[in-house]
Amino acid sequence: MFKRHVTPQLLSALVDTPVVLLHGARQVGKSTLTQQVASGPRPARYLTLDDTTMLAAAKSDPAGFIFGLEGPVVIDEVQRAPELFLPIKATVDRDRRPGRFLLTGSANVLLLPKLSESLAGRMEVLTMWPLSQGEIEGLIEGFVDRVFAPSFAPVQSPGVDRRDLARRIVAGGYPEAALRPAGRRQAWFRSYVTTILQRTVRDTADIERLHEIPRLLSVVAARTGTLLNVADLSRTLGIPQTTLQRYLALLQTTFLVHLLPAWTAKARKRLLRSPKILLVDTGLATHLVGMDSRGLPVNAELWGAFVESFVAVELLKQSGWSSTRPKLYHFRTAKGAEVDVVLEAPSGEIVGVEVKAAVSVNADDFRGLRVLAEIAGRRFLRGVLLYLGEQPVPFGANLHALPISSVWRWNQPVRAD
Repeated sequence: MFKRHVTPQLLSALVDTPVVLLHGARQVGKSTLTQQVASGPRPARYLTLDDTTMLAAAKSDPAGFIFGLEGPVVIDEVQRAPELFLPIKATVDRDRRPGRFLLTGSANVLLLPKLSESLAGRMEVLTMWPLSQGEIEGLIEGFVDRVFAPSFAPVQSPGVDRRDLARRIVAGGYPEAALRPAGRRQAWFRSYVTTILQRTVRDTADIERLHEIPRLLSVVAARTGTLLNVADLSRTLGIPQTTLQRYLALLQTTFLVHLLPAWTAKARKRLLRSPKILLVDTGLATHLVGMDSRGLPVNAELWGAFVESFVAVELLKQSGWSSTRPKLYHFRTAKGAEVDVVLEAPSGEIVGVEVKAAVSVNADDFRGLRVLAEIAGRRFLRGVLLYLGEQPVPFGANLHALPISSVWRWNQPVRAD
């Protein structure tokens, strides 16, 4: 059983908030975690709308279903009955006791305006991603908080070679897939794509041509970590741009795809504003492009992009439980200078993270970070270049090369002064 780093936040939210929503892709472990919570010190009745009888009751009389519930309750896969949100709002307005409803959903209600607005001010929303590398290894990662610490003293971290890194990328973070032998993992991913189409996609939107979604996922997987070009995707797939935009929004809503926006900081310089597209789980991505842990490192076209995506998603996961809680962006100028991930703290401080799938780096590899530092000015705290070497190496003022394994093996956060 994996310990999930979102658990402390979930328990804290139940102490002071009437409705808590834990959402994320199917099979990331939401049901397992909420069942643990419901049987713990804060007992609650557990209901799942994957049960056809329960779903029928919820849909036939949403108000009666909610008003008939007593005590704290967990409602799993609530997106299957969006009719429940207004009755939940009504009953919470009458009784604002905290922890009354713990909901889970495989769709992002923040991207579904009518649902998110109905519980504004009454609901805390937490996101559960596939397993992080620290969760797999039993560590609480502190990388994000370390790179934002006022004083920065890199420490040596056990390195990771291409073979080990490829194994991590191909395994991904879905708990059931990660626990399976490599030979059985592909069967799980095939079944997963089918489940997504038959349940979550149909629940979330009226899509007539569901057969186009797996093809779109495969093309997106091959382009993970690259700038989103809707026109080019439209030509490649033969799907009108308006339809494609709708499909992409659906993939974001179901937590399969994440768009990394461009960092511009309202600068006057010519900065590209297109987002990068990431398939959230690299295990699913390698399955969709037909790569295993032996083939991926020798595929020059995919290796660098998959390593970059792997790091970006690990940082996305960490940002949710870190003390810093930064927002994630990417950076690219019209002249081609780029930084793979830009972390922006609520204070406005900037940390740039560049990723190189190589065992050695040189000063030229820091070009994008130096351009970012020039544009960000005083907001730029430091730049980090992650690589496959084992030693942390300084490359000038506030620029550091670090082992890529630092992302998940720096498990002792530095306390800010």
